Amino acid sequence: MKIKWAFRVVIAYLLFGILMYLYLFHMANTSIPTNLKGTSADPATFLNSRELFLSEDYSKIRNLLFFLSTPYEWLFYFLILILGISTVFEKWSRHTSRNRIIQTLIYLFWFSLASFIFTFPLSYISYRFSCIYHISTQTFHSWMKDEIIDFWVNYVTMFVIVFVLYALMKKFKKKWWLMAWLLSIPFTIFMTFIQPVVIDPLYNHFYPLKDKALEAKILALADKAHIPANHVYEVNMSAKTNALNAYVTGIGSNSRIVLWDTTLNKLSDREILFIMAHEMGHYVEKHIYFGMAGYIILTLIGLWLISKIMAYMVKKYGRTLNLTSISQISSLPLFLMISSMLIFAASPLTNWGSRYEETRADRYAIHLTHDKKAGIKAFQDLTRSGLSEVNPPLLVKIFRYDHPTMMERILRLEKYKNK
Repeated sequence: MKIKWAFRVVIAYLLFGILMYLYLFHMANTSIPTNLKGTSADPATFLNSRELFLSEDYSKIRNLLFFLSTPYEWLFYFLILILGISTVFEKWSRHTSRNRIIQTLIYLFWFSLASFIFTFPLSYISYRFSCIYHISTQTFHSWMKDEIIDFWVNYVTMFVIVFVLYALMKKFKKKWWLMAWLLSIPFTIFMTFIQPVVIDPLYNHFYPLKDKALEAKILALADKAHIPANHVYEVNMSAKTNALNAYVTGIGSNSRIVLWDTTLNKLSDREILFIMAHEMGHYVEKHIYFGMAGYIILTLIGLWLISKIMAYMVKKYGRTLNLTSISQISSLPLFLMISSMLIFAASPLTNWGSRYEETRADRYAIHLTHDKKAGIKAFQDLTRSGLSEVNPPLLVKIFRYDHPTMMERILRLEKYKNK
């Protein structure tokens, strides 16, 4: 019976993949509206024929991989549960030691290793396509190094979360979700605080901006926006990608303004200042704090739903899933599967909120710099460097885009210009 369920789920995943392929490659409409032909939002006006072809081709592949990757994780969690592999990992951990800390470390190691191996093919395919389309400049050795760092960073973070979570499940059988939520608040703030100075440097080298003349312009802009900033940081991303980016990260004394060196190499000073003004808009309007507040609220709702769904699943399908209680650590795949499904279901809402904040930041950049031409050119260059679609399919926009589409962003600048 369990083998039949596993087979049915695999078939369902394959059918879903076929449907998404048909939608993205044959049914979705990504053409520019007729009234926008020839405008600055029309990619034909700023991309050559080869860039247009590559943009359309790569976007379809990237979108397909996005829609395949999340259900692929669900497939892993389901198979490792129903085939009893999670239970085997738990038995190994118990036979090795009676100490709960060591048991959690051992179980998580085998679980994380199995997850890494299972998801590696899709990760590698995504990496290879980014190389083929000249988005990634990263060597396999460098990419693999990042994957291994990811493995250990996730392993350490997961250990802290899982050990505390399952200790709460054992102690507070019905209200564990509330206790877990209360503890998640300081943990979230702490992780946001240490991200720029502890985690990010594990992947890339950060250093003060070399172009001091440009730094002076950025700091003058920050002063105009009443942002206390003494340094702008540069990160060496050109060894990994041709894409462009800039961001503000961290909170309190660890907050940083960061520019990728690819952005510095490919954009003019005016374009960089517009992008910096956009990032300053996030800071001025305190989007990082609103984002944290939203995350904390959604975590409360999510943990409550997970507690109800897990209790129901164990009660009704416990034998099939090889579970007798939600507090046994082998139920972790069920916890992660439900969490991932809820996050995916909530993504239209969270993406909408993020797109609203990005729109606000764009407007702030216009008011701060009064340089619409630089903004339009920057968005066009971002499209070219990332081979992005200016008008993605509806499902892609809803489930994947946490920024407005480039067509929307450029049109907003054009309309502001007309005023």
